[in-house]
Amino acid sequence: MDFEYPEKIKKLQNRIQVFVDDYILPANQAWHDEVARGNYPLEIIERLKSKAFSEGLWNLFTPELEDHEPGLRLSNLEYAPLAEIMGRVPWCSEVFNCSAPDTGNMEILKKFGTAEQKKNLLEPLLLGEIRSVVGLTEPDVASSDLTNLETTIIREGDEYVINGRKWFTTGAKHPNNKFSIVFGVSNSNADADPHRRHSFILVPMDTSGVSVVRDVPIMHHHAPEGHCEVLYRNVRVPIKSMLGNEGDGFLIAQARLGPGRIHHCMRTIGQCELALELMCERALERKTYGKALAENANIQDWIAKSRIEIDRARLLVLKAAWYMDKDGPKAARIDVSAIKVTAAELQTNVVDRAMQVFGAAGITPDTPLSYLWTWGRALRFVDGPDEVHLRIIAREELKKAKIMTGQNTSHFIKPLLGN
Repeated sequence: MDFEYPEKIKKLQNRIQVFVDDYILPANQAWHDEVARGNYPLEIIERLKSKAFSEGLWNLFTPELEDHEPGLRLSNLEYAPLAEIMGRVPWCSEVFNCSAPDTGNMEILKKFGTAEQKKNLLEPLLLGEIRSVVGLTEPDVASSDLTNLETTIIREGDEYVINGRKWFTTGAKHPNNKFSIVFGVSNSNADADPHRRHSFILVPMDTSGVSVVRDVPIMHHHAPEGHCEVLYRNVRVPIKSMLGNEGDGFLIAQARLGPGRIHHCMRTIGQCELALELMCERALERKTYGKALAENANIQDWIAKSRIEIDRARLLVLKAAWYMDKDGPKAARIDVSAIKVTAAELQTNVVDRAMQVFGAAGITPDTPLSYLWTWGRALRFVDGPDEVHLRIIAREELKKAKIMTGQNTSHFIKPLLGN
């Protein structure tokens, strides 16, 4: 078993790190200044995107590209250490055309889109000319169970009519956002298979009846692209807007959510590495009661635990990525659930320690730590709450136990229990 990254990936790590150092970090303050003025920093992003595209650092997240489509065709395992570097600056991924929700939308358009949908929507997404959103979560139902979702997609003649309310639609405020992939009920028969009643439909954002009601702030997490509530009221689109077939919603959702979940986790590793670096620097330079913070045993413990937890999470990410590359997202669902829970816990733990070392400064915007902590807390809900993922893992373990019980394993269990 070889734990070293291939030479190709080491070179890409170096190229991306140099790009971040030379172009992203010098633009970081200007990006935040634009956000503070209430603007999306489009000019900064587009300039850097052009530079990344010209250097071939583009669409690193997917191996499923045609020869004529721009990108490096990396596997999930190869992409992981690169996403880690991008994650250190939260807005960085868009520069390389690797940001959510576009990555997931590109993948499902690639797998399920018609030739026309690919030409009109996928191609400009792959080129970074437009952006997109996905409409899943709803405010009126427990959306961790997708069978609860109530937005309707009803066929009337040559059109589908969409009615519903979504929220946490990330990117709805982005000036280049052109369409939404909306999940809703297309089969009104309540007795039908609950996993065959829903579909995904493509809805241009300028369609009559689509309105962005509000941006929904998430704690201290600044998202100029928005996590928005979007209303669909008697929205009419042609029947060719259906993604895949009617009733394919769950199939498509699983294809989309697996890679998307693991990408978040990859970026989390990078953010936690940044937090650990800041913690160590602060501990070495800050003095209390005549000695550096780093001399205190409890802070040394925090640093050591953070290193252990980051490395442990990275190994879980790489295992899940490897499994996904080998057997597909569905086969890797247990591993993806495991890293999804682990990554959110990791980020809140490591960043919380770093904030404590920084003292009161750690909860101000003077460092990125409070921002990173709030995003870590949000990750406990993003792409499914912890409880759902824990349930998935537990069910798998219980299934194994039932199989073992059926095999009458008492001949080796009883001796372990003693008298």
